[in-house]
Amino acid sequence: MSSGFVLVDKPGGPTSHDVVARLRRRLATRRVGHAGTLDPMATGLLVCAFGQATRLLSYLTAHDKTYEAMIRFGMMTSTDDAAGEVTTAGGADDFDPQALASAARRWTGEVDQIPATVSAIKVDGKRAHARVRAGETVELAPRRVRIDRIDLGEPVEQVVPGQGGDLNVVDVPVTVTCSAGTYIRALARDLGADLGLGAHLTALRRTASGPLNVAEADVVGEDLFDDGPVSTHTVASIISRFLPTRQISADEIVHVSHGRPLALEVTGTTALVDEAGSLLALYRPSAPGIATAERVFAAATSSKEQARSVGSTGDADDASHRPPIVDPEAESEGTAR
Repeated sequence: MSSGFVLVDKPGGPTSHDVVARLRRRLATRRVGHAGTLDPMATGLLVCAFGQATRLLSYLTAHDKTYEAMIRFGMMTSTDDAAGEVTTAGGADDFDPQALASAARRWTGEVDQIPATVSAIKVDGKRAHARVRAGETVELAPRRVRIDRIDLGEPVEQVVPGQGGDLNVVDVPVTVTCSAGTYIRALARDLGADLGLGAHLTALRRTASGPLNVAEADVVGEDLFDDGPVSTHTVASIISRFLPTRQISADEIVHVSHGRPLALEVTGTTALVDEAGSLLALYRPSAPGIATAERVFAAATSSKEQARSVGSTGDADDASHRPPIVDPEAESEGTAR
């Protein structure tokens, strides 16, 4: 398969770029990208695309994400997670579950969140994490995000080493469903601030990205570093779960291959497929009953040949719709860390 998707259950340790680099080697193509960064510490679903499918990543990144996380109250770190240095360790002797429940309710809905400073956000062309590690002071502006739910698990008291001896902390498991661009590390920091105890993230796992679930992963954990073939999903099988899909006729396929408007009623961006289910193009409404091309994947040949063959070559490139180079390091609005 020259184009498609790979759903990766990322293990802890590798960066998202490391995952992309590994898939480039195993798929024998440079054209690989992902739909939203996961920090090295984080595990879970990383949606990757290769070949022509990289042109579709922007349609996947904006969807909601679900995470399972562990928040430790009583300690703060320089990165708002366990990877950073402890900056404050006052303990959690005054931890109040009801106060935490109230704070979680305040952070549910449309909220302004200041992202974690150690992040991939660019500040004057340079990533924030690089500026912080260079000793610079970075101040990021709040961003409007949406947090649909914060489900709190049972608090667990722990005793951990502190600078002045043993320290009482409290670990709380949480499940969060949120919009793209939400930082779970920042949520942990803010909940800790509301309780006056400080807090940081000790574990993070992405369990869902839009309609995709980590249980569907093709590559799980350390299997990423195997050398064997990689299981993949077809372009149509994934994009049809994010966008409305419509099968078109052989005559319409000819027009689509040239990027021509169609007499077609669509609602928003719609994936057009042939009888075999191969993705041909994305069309959007331009006037009542008229749809125009947004992305074309079926290259134009002769009319008869196109009608016969596009079903089996649905990811052929159209020179008038060449994609930009995909930068797998680029921060996307699908990022939540």
